[in-house]
Amino acid sequence: MERIKSSVKEQSRFDARLPKEQKQLFEKAATLGGYRNLSDFVFQSAQEKAQEIIQQQELILASEKDAQLFFDALTHANEPSEGLKKAFQEYQQWTAKI
Repeated sequence: MERIKSSVKEQSRFDARLPKEQKQLFEKAATLGGYRNLSDFVFQSAQEKAQEIIQQQELILASEKDAQLFFDALTHANEPSEGLKKAFQEYQQWTAKI
């Protein structure tokens, strides 16, 4: 019996009151969009918008984190490694020949 319960998704109810004109607008969009019913339209639209907002916010946070990492790397730079120093010397020698 436990096995059956775990395969069923838990659901919750969502109720909303809205102006008649707004409901008519949503119903028209649902019909024109090929949705089975108003609920499908509303939930699909809300889910898409929620995902868009979350993705945008995560992108902003990632961007801010990247900017902070970049700033920290500039302001707290380590001494160049021996390999980097050697590469720079080779670059200077190569550009001097040009």
